[in-house]
Amino acid sequence: MNQPLIQPLRATLRLQFHKDFTLDQAVPLVPYFASLGISHVYASPLLAARAGSMHGYDVVDPTQVNPELGGEPALRRLVAALREQNMGLILDIVSNHMAVGGSDNPWWLDLLEWGRLSPHGEFFDIQWHSPDPLMEGQLLLPFLGSDYGVALQEGTLPLRFDPLRGSFHVEHYDHHFPICPNSYGELLRSDDEPLKFLADRFSALSYQTDAHSLAVPLKEELRELARDPAIRQRIEQNLQGYDSRTPEGFERLHLLLERQSYRLASWRTAGDDINWRRFFDVNELGGLRVERPAVFEATHAKIFELVAEGLIDGLRIDHIDGLADPRGYCRKLRRRVDSLSPERHLPIYVEKILGEGEALHRDWSVDGTTGYEFMNQLSLLQHDPEGAQPLGELWSKYSERPADFRQEAQLARQQILNGSLAGDFESVAQALLQVARDDLMTRDLTLGAIRRALQELIVHFPVYRTYISPLGRSDEDDVFFQQALAGARQTLGEADWPVLDCLAGWLGGKQWRERPIGRSRKILKHACVRFQQLTSPAAAKAVEDTAFYRSAVLLSRNDVGFSTEQFSAPVADFHQACLQRFEAFPDNLLATATHDHKRGEDTRARLAILSERSAWYAEQVPLWQTLARPLRDDEQMPSAGDELILYQAVLGSWPLDLRSDDQAGLEDYAKRLWQWQQKALREAKLQSSWSAPNDAYERAVQVFIERLLLSAEGELLRSALAKAAQALAAPGALNSLAQTLLRMTVPGVPDLYQGNDYWDFSLVDPDNRRPVDYHIRQQAMAQPRELTELLAAWRDGRIKQTLIRRTLNLRAEHAQLFASGSYQPLEVVGSQAHRVLAFMREHAGIRAVVIVPIRCAELLKNSAQPLVDALQWGDTRVKLPFEASAKNLKGLFPGATVTNHKELNISTALGEFPVNLFIQFSTQS
Repeated sequence: MNQPLIQPLRATLRLQFHKDFTLDQAVPLVPYFASLGISHVYASPLLAARAGSMHGYDVVDPTQVNPELGGEPALRRLVAALREQNMGLILDIVSNHMAVGGSDNPWWLDLLEWGRLSPHGEFFDIQWHSPDPLMEGQLLLPFLGSDYGVALQEGTLPLRFDPLRGSFHVEHYDHHFPICPNSYGELLRSDDEPLKFLADRFSALSYQTDAHSLAVPLKEELRELARDPAIRQRIEQNLQGYDSRTPEGFERLHLLLERQSYRLASWRTAGDDINWRRFFDVNELGGLRVERPAVFEATHAKIFELVAEGLIDGLRIDHIDGLADPRGYCRKLRRRVDSLSPERHLPIYVEKILGEGEALHRDWSVDGTTGYEFMNQLSLLQHDPEGAQPLGELWSKYSERPADFRQEAQLARQQILNGSLAGDFESVAQALLQVARDDLMTRDLTLGAIRRALQELIVHFPVYRTYISPLGRSDEDDVFFQQALAGARQTLGEADWPVLDCLAGWLGGKQWRERPIGRSRKILKHACVRFQQLTSPAAAKAVEDTAFYRSAVLLSRNDVGFSTEQFSAPVADFHQACLQRFEAFPDNLLATATHDHKRGEDTRARLAILSERSAWYAEQVPLWQTLARPLRDDEQMPSAGDELILYQAVLGSWPLDLRSDDQAGLEDYAKRLWQWQQKALREAKLQSSWSAPNDAYERAVQVFIERLLLSAEGELLRSALAKAAQALAAPGALNSLAQTLLRMTVPGVPDLYQGNDYWDFSLVDPDNRRPVDYHIRQQAMAQPRELTELLAAWRDGRIKQTLIRRTLNLRAEHAQLFASGSYQPLEVVGSQAHRVLAFMREHAGIRAVVIVPIRCAELLKNSAQPLVDALQWGDTRVKLPFEASAKNLKGLFPGATVTNHKELNISTALGEFPVNLFIQFSTQS
């Protein structure tokens, strides 16, 4: 395929594809995206996923483009539409896992059918050897809705024959558990000569080394025989003898299942007994061993085909920390992509959560992360440090939970390691025990001591994982490992400190190559890999999926990739982060919203205002609690903590156009809020959980929400919350516009999440994946408005769209300036200097000056618009490091006064629009 001219990567737009938003549905939207200033569409995973998937991360067949999205023909049509606009396509790929269970993953089904004899037996990350004799050589399948014995008794494991495939399987609702053809002999027993002859040949497979390939023609023969109704009836008669609701059938079916390569079990066994790696603790997502060459090639074949043909212009790697060797994988992927597309550079981004003080390793050969850390940097910038103490005290007073998020996260890690990840934890402990037994000097270490030390080490781990190589831990990783060791020593008894020292040596403190080649080195490497693949999901499940829903000092500081233990950071920290990104990863993606965030970008921006109005908020809470009393049937439900979290969720997400008497709007909002609330309660695991829902508590909270939003007795509280939300709306919108402009102008590549060209007051998924009304956006784009009208009608979202369009199109005009121009913080002076952030980008004699307000709620107390009155700025001005004049300094929005050729007055720079960007189009004064 001849590669058409594609714009340099300048700005991406993330689209979530699914059956209700297909590739073909995106085609007519491409001109709108182009006019907005987007250079690349950034697509969710497009390979064949589980039927009905709303996200695409549950891939069942990586060899084809998802038919539900329109398949490869639709992909080609979308790429053709993008090429007409000189736009590119970045594709999200899932290297860590596949969807398992069910009946739709052919690799998984083949593995179940043949066990280790399957060509796919080594594709999945399975530990076939277990100290539990019941598990030795078998794969635990925790997919039953009840205990195994109960499922047999109740007949929910019927044995089925599939005449179209010539195969047998046990069925459990949506799950199929194949029977190995070695066992078909007994299922085909018959006096009919053709069937008897075939049964004997199936039975003989048990003695064949190439049974897997020999079974293929036998199955085909069975399929042909089954065309005869009499033979099919005979087979079905045989299967009646396996009806487990009868004593004979119970025993017969059980013995048949015992001979398979898997062990069926209740879903509740997964936490303790799982012997294969999952994505976090999700039983339906099985970990892949992509570090194996055969698995790498098989899972990436279609991707490489699309890259080689020029259809893909960049890759995003999902959950990079789940892999055994992220560095090795990324470098291998880079070499392959470069060889397939030698005439152009395809950017590779990794989904990586960076902890406080952590940086992406520069030797991975990738272009950066997906931008979670930028969300955090912006959030820290927009939170007032003065609000930390009063909000923390308020939270502790009412919830009786710690305001210290680090403590909350550690408590959650303990629960996760002893709960849903207990089996994974035990696997690591057993691996470390093998390392201890391998050395005469450590063989007396007990499993109990290793468990205690290991748990405390993981509980105190400050980052998702380390990246141990044959040379051990890097200096960068060792900093974090030592932090974990120090924390573990604080909570462990002194008797266990020597065990910690051993762990420190085994887990990267000493080089693998110091050990002799063979078993000794292999078991040490295995333990290191398992440890690193445990710390990552332990952090994610404990922080993102537990502590974030338990702690609500301020919900705007609880989001994916955030260092939530920090409340705010000075302007200097933001500048430093920009300079570091410019130096290390200038093309890093910059996100303020993702498909995985806990709340929309504008929800967070509005909630951040509470850090500036903490005293006011603290006064409102007891009033709201008083107004809430008539809505309760029980004083304990919801709890005081859950009630405060609910109030913050309402304040952040209350729609701008929702009136407290709008019944239809309130009904829709109530549904959205309850969907969020139920998830929040279960993720918190305090009053309810996914594994053990507390129906009584959940129902009480649901009734509380319904009364609050829909009943007459809720009118007073509803009106009070609506009024409070409206009081936060204008300063929240100012925050939103500031973060929007910063995302598009600091070093990096701005990423716009679908629909966020308008306001986004969404909650956690699936709320943030609702359909986007592109028609109204296209109409607005076609009918430009004056600034005064945009400001007057700022609630409709067109003001945000206009800012994005103007800035991204200016970015296109000055591509090199924003792609590689230097970054220089600018000094702000005057009475409101602490409320302004300014910087300059410079390249080849062209300069851009960006000015945004920060923490300006005090200046907007009586304003109905997100615009600070010019008089409020007083003498505040930005010092310029170059000679400028009104003639050669052009603003994105009108209004700029240059004083003495070296200063910009904020009162005029931000006089007509909340934020501004100036281009010095000539260096001549």
